[in-house]
Amino acid sequence: MTQQPVMFEIEKMILLALQGEQFAYAQLFEYYGSGLYRLCYNLVLNEQDAEDVVQESFVYAFKNLQRYDPQKASFKTWLYTIAVSRCRNTYRRKYFPTIDLSQVINFPFVPSTSESPEAALAMRESSDAIQQALIKLSPLLREAVVLRYGHGLTYREMSDVMDCPQKTAESRVRLAHEKLRDVLHPVGRGLLEELLRI
Repeated sequence: MTQQPVMFEIEKMILLALQGEQFAYAQLFEYYGSGLYRLCYNLVLNEQDAEDVVQESFVYAFKNLQRYDPQKASFKTWLYTIAVSRCRNTYRRKYFPTIDLSQVINFPFVPSTSESPEAALAMRESSDAIQQALIKLSPLLREAVVLRYGHGLTYREMSDVMDCPQKTAESRVRLAHEKLRDVLHPVGRGLLEELLRI
């Protein structure tokens, strides 16, 4: 596991990449690759499509690295903006049959060994209900949930990535909550509120 570099090291890698140092590109890919893949998978809901989007995003970012302005956004925010744009192109053309909530919000729906079979079944049923509810969200609302809870972005960062005002990002998260509440039964609704910390 690569140690998390400080921002100075990221900036240094960007400068070296701009000078043509190939290892710097590899370092940036290694540091941001897994998070970017998780973001893309949670939006396009298909492994192959997610891999394609990640590759396209890095190729675009590296070819246009001179356009990156650290005064406007962090490198992560800039990279996520590129990826979300490409995800939108992908999921506009497709229908998504399933979504795994545990991947979206990093909550493993694995029953404890001390849980009774009945409790484990109830947890699984609640998980399924939430997943079905998330499928019904529009792509923009799903983006808001994934960015906020799956990647811990602030509303300011979300507004940059989703190319909308901060208030719009906030309202999309609120609207997603409302729609999820409307779809879920009371048991699932309680679980959703606990998981999303509403």
